[in-house]
Amino acid sequence: MKLKDLDIIITSPPAPGWGGRYWILVKLTTEDGITGWGECYASTVSPEAMRPVIEDVFARHMAGESPENIELMFRRVYSSGFTQRPDLTVMGAWSGLEIACWDILGKARGRPVWALLGGKMNARIRAYTYLYPLPHHDIAAFWTSPEMAAESAADAVARGYTAVKFDPAGPYTLRGGHMPALTDISLSVAVCKAVREAVGDKADLLFGTHGQFTTGGAIRLAKALEPYSPLWYEEPIPPDNVAQMARVAGATSIPVATGERLTTKAEFAPVLRQGAATILQPALGRAGGIWEMKKVAAMAEVYNAQMAPHLYAGPVEWAANIAFAVSIPNILMCETIETPFHDALIKGSIRVEDGFITAPEAPGLGIEVDEALARAHPFTGTGLHLEMQEAPCDYANGNAFQGGAPTEE
Repeated sequence: MKLKDLDIIITSPPAPGWGGRYWILVKLTTEDGITGWGECYASTVSPEAMRPVIEDVFARHMAGESPENIELMFRRVYSSGFTQRPDLTVMGAWSGLEIACWDILGKARGRPVWALLGGKMNARIRAYTYLYPLPHHDIAAFWTSPEMAAESAADAVARGYTAVKFDPAGPYTLRGGHMPALTDISLSVAVCKAVREAVGDKADLLFGTHGQFTTGGAIRLAKALEPYSPLWYEEPIPPDNVAQMARVAGATSIPVATGERLTTKAEFAPVLRQGAATILQPALGRAGGIWEMKKVAAMAEVYNAQMAPHLYAGPVEWAANIAFAVSIPNILMCETIETPFHDALIKGSIRVEDGFITAPEAPGLGIEVDEALARAHPFTGTGLHLEMQEAPCDYANGNAFQGGAPTEE
């Protein structure tokens, strides 16, 4: 069984675009006709620029190789060009291709991917959701409305969710960490208070920041949020400054989470070693793939840390997250995005039921990709998957950010 063909589909979810502007899906086919699907969560360059990168990684390091030789192919990619260090773009290409290899291996053996990773440790996985506007909400007003956030949280709990994530402390600025405005702290507290009152002890609060703050600013905000007992404080400062993140972790009772922008064990290991976070959030389509994150999960066990795979992408990466989560002992929960397009793209083959995801039993990733639907929604825009604003934090007029998803213009 040898890898032979690669196909790349860049599909765009309909507005308002929950999950990003586009998803890069890869389809691998072996010489004997077995197909496997993966998703490349790579967004530092345009998807059309990523296409030749993915093609080059496949042609140079994978074509003609057995999909079983994942460790060998990873070392080829990781070492390519005399590097042997994390490269977010190349690892983003490899990660999706690696996921597709696991899908092939599961289908070839008639077993789910989790069965090839050590078996079923968890029969079902706890899911969490970001707070998104309900149909009757004003999308533009939603992100700064404690009342709408509370209503969305209550709706999520009514559907069985036991954890909800939100991020009212914008803006996301490319300038790096900033000191939060007092208005941002006040809004964050108001949202936490409203959501806590809406859900009581029925759901955990997951507070996101996406690396917005200076060390001192992150600590100030954490102290204001502590009365509402969030389960985690996500990326309180830019993710590359591990020592300063450890300072934040040591100054608050809220567990720190990080990882969606990290890739390979080389970047996750210092987080554990320096005590910067006790919850790791890899995006499997970027972080090095399933096998590399199995290694990170094992390292996390030693530090009494847990895994909570991140998802701001499509359902193929979600399926990989689930296979990974089913197989490890230190899973906390998995992020999920429920939209009709996510569901239709995998023909409803995996779903959240009462806040949990049952381990899939179908071979491979356990999904059936609607290839025609993916091709029918090509990406025609010019923006990147996610983007930061150039303008600094506004200390006079307040700040708002639309939850990381573009609205229909």
